[in-house]
Amino acid sequence: MSQTLRDTLYRLLDAPGPSGFETEAAGVWRDVAADFSSEVWSDVHGNSFASNGVEKGPTIMLAGHVDEIGLMVHYIDDDGFLFVRGVGGWDPQVLVGQRVLILTSKGSVSGVIGRRAIHLLQPDERKKAVKMKDLWVDIGAANGDAARELVSIGDVGVIASETISLGESVVAGRSIDDRAGATVALEALRRVVARGSNVRVVAVATAQEEISGRSGGGARTSSFALEPDAAIVIDVTHATDHPNSNKKEFGDVRVGGGPVLSRGAQINARMVTDLTEAALRAGIEPQWQAAPSGTGTDLDGIFTTRSGVATALISLANRYMHSPNQLVDLRDLDAAAEIIAEYITGLKPGTPFLSN
Repeated sequence: MSQTLRDTLYRLLDAPGPSGFETEAAGVWRDVAADFSSEVWSDVHGNSFASNGVEKGPTIMLAGHVDEIGLMVHYIDDDGFLFVRGVGGWDPQVLVGQRVLILTSKGSVSGVIGRRAIHLLQPDERKKAVKMKDLWVDIGAANGDAARELVSIGDVGVIASETISLGESVVAGRSIDDRAGATVALEALRRVVARGSNVRVVAVATAQEEISGRSGGGARTSSFALEPDAAIVIDVTHATDHPNSNKKEFGDVRVGGGPVLSRGAQINARMVTDLTEAALRAGIEPQWQAAPSGTGTDLDGIFTTRSGVATALISLANRYMHSPNQLVDLRDLDAAAEIIAEYITGLKPGTPFLSN
């Protein structure tokens, strides 16, 4: 397993960067890329790019989004408590009692997410799921004026957490979605640079995926600018190898079971075949997932860019997505990077990407 991959992931996981405020995490990604890429740059949208320096032949885009879900302050009451809204999709149940960091222009401010103690809830309230409006952030301020000296409306926050290792290869952290994919994109590019390639490869740490929806976010703007012939999107997907999971509904995906290849209407069939062959050449058995319509990833914003981009999806099994402690196996990340590098180094300038 690559030590550089492990080190990159840990650095990225510890860097705060909610959607639209990815500056610190994107900076870490570009710093790592500068060690081996011929060119590193960013754009007005907040996307970051790193290239292998090849100028001729087709362009292959590797996309992993660098933003994470977070919180945004929208009201400060006169007692000094902050009320927040989600930046991206939260299950409010996992927020109760969490420590948070509010990112301000003066630095980070620590706080805790409060809710009435169970002793103070009525019996019927105890049975109901908590909603975001029932929660607040306590930063220890004496009153509203003191709180407003520290925090402003529109400041964003993240869960204050520490990345941990579970066993030899399993990692748990706040922003696995999708710093894991952004890490794989970089590691795949690193291997392509080391081995040489006949095609131009550009890894992209895309911005604002968690809030983009059908707009495509940074994936659409970055692919519009690059005009790639083909793109590989790397993101996380739901692992179903835990208690109470319904495999008939969500498929059979296991942490440590290998990278997940998807087949679907938006996914280029030729690329799926070629990526499968690359995996087998590398001695890697992929897992499989069906994507009959949208994928819920950057792929949805890339494949229809300009006149269309041949696009494939490689996913990483992730337990507890959109929670303070998401979990992946580094062996899956390493194998995903290897499949991509094997695929790209086998491409020739005239390689077709047509599905049929």
